[in-house]
Amino acid sequence: MEKWDSSAGTSAFHMPEWMIQFADQKQEFNKRPTKIGRRSLSRSISQSSTDSYSSAASYTDSSDDETSPRDKQQKNSKGTSDFCVKNIKQAEFGRREIEIAEQEMPALMALRKRAQGEKPLAGAKIVGCTHITAQTAVLMETLGALGAQCRWAACNIYSTLNEVAAALAESGFPVFAWKGESEDDFWWCIDRCVNVEGWQPNMILDDGGDLTHWIYKKYPNMFKKIKGIVEESVTGVHRLYQLSKAGKLCVPAMNVNDSVTKQKFDNLYCCRESILDGLKRTTDMMFGGKQVVVCGYGEVGKGCCAALKAMGSIVYVTEIDPICALQACMDGFRLVKLNEVIRQVDIVITCTGNKNVVTREHLDRMKNSCIVCNMGHSNTEIDVASLRTPELTWERVRSQVDHVIWPDGKRIVLLAEGRLLNLSCSTVPTFVLSITATTQALALIELYNAPDGRYKQDVYLLPKKMDEYVASLHLPTFDAHLTELTDEQAKYLGLNKNGPFKPNYYRY
Repeated sequence: MEKWDSSAGTSAFHMPEWMIQFADQKQEFNKRPTKIGRRSLSRSISQSSTDSYSSAASYTDSSDDETSPRDKQQKNSKGTSDFCVKNIKQAEFGRREIEIAEQEMPALMALRKRAQGEKPLAGAKIVGCTHITAQTAVLMETLGALGAQCRWAACNIYSTLNEVAAALAESGFPVFAWKGESEDDFWWCIDRCVNVEGWQPNMILDDGGDLTHWIYKKYPNMFKKIKGIVEESVTGVHRLYQLSKAGKLCVPAMNVNDSVTKQKFDNLYCCRESILDGLKRTTDMMFGGKQVVVCGYGEVGKGCCAALKAMGSIVYVTEIDPICALQACMDGFRLVKLNEVIRQVDIVITCTGNKNVVTREHLDRMKNSCIVCNMGHSNTEIDVASLRTPELTWERVRSQVDHVIWPDGKRIVLLAEGRLLNLSCSTVPTFVLSITATTQALALIELYNAPDGRYKQDVYLLPKKMDEYVASLHLPTFDAHLTELTDEQAKYLGLNKNGPFKPNYYRY
């Protein structure tokens, strides 16, 4: 079997032999079953993704153990203690969740099976900061099977599944994360991943940019050995482009968020299903006839609007981009300014990636029992800080659900304190995360194996061929059969029969 091809020039991505072989044998893989803050390391290195989320399906939600994991001395069955999780004894539960997730992640499992003999990540030392869920665990174990060493922290204080973190720690992964971290815990966990004697990362996998910014601020010399950054969120990508524009980006970075397989599937289809799940679990509400305003009509906003419209809700959209605004109008939604509908709507959903989209003025004008939530990465979209004033009363109703009560008795229902709703209050579809995780894995492999000069100190999109490959790995799940071009058709279109089939400027 040929090695991952990083030698045939510096201008293009070259598919290795094991990827080509897999494309001919895809059907083989269609066999899945029918609280208190401590000393402050930093509060403002970047806008912390203590700005975003968790799963409601954690075995640890009802735990009476209030001891901080940082104060516990824990070891796994192998006697190692290079981790910090809520309770290592929950590893067996976490392992079951990981095994369930594997059944819905066919491409990642196929990638693991096909490439582990070649070990395309041998020698890679990956430090990661993502949501720690069963799906992330499948990704981490795949990276390990492909030869990488990994150290991991959570990109959000509420998104970690404690039992999954325990299962990873039991398997030997240095994981530093638990559900309900304080902001100080959040930065401490990232620091424990990065600042370790005798180990230095050479790759970064980030979700939100907090890990990247921590290294820039605290350990800038580490970038001398780091080969690249893979970033999957709107927020993190925005930060990378800011660094690039300022001439401060030290290494190549891969923008996974704007890859077709991430944006068109994770952002759209994942949110289309998970928005309803998060709202239903937290509020038990009926959607039919409710008036909803969705702020932002990108892929996330499109998914949210489609789901709510299908349930009979009356949906309004706010948007700054005239192209997205026109799309909303053509899809049958009324385009408004938030001020125009804020007094009448039953639900407010933000998904812009911006800050102060919903201000204290908006919150003051909302009707009684209006539900306010966020589907963006950070909690910056809703001005939650403005609600922490003496005249307002906070009342915890259930996990991740707060009533904020005004002096006249009016209350709003705030979900997840303005953090990412779906992973804070429910779960997300595993199959969609398989697409994103496979894209992340291939981006890491490409950057790690790329010869000097192929990628400069800039932000890059995933090669089109790689996007198509990720999509092809998931088609067997649906017993889907691609039509193949004839030689004559390929010549007529000026295409290679094996792709890529669309130019980079094509809009799917």
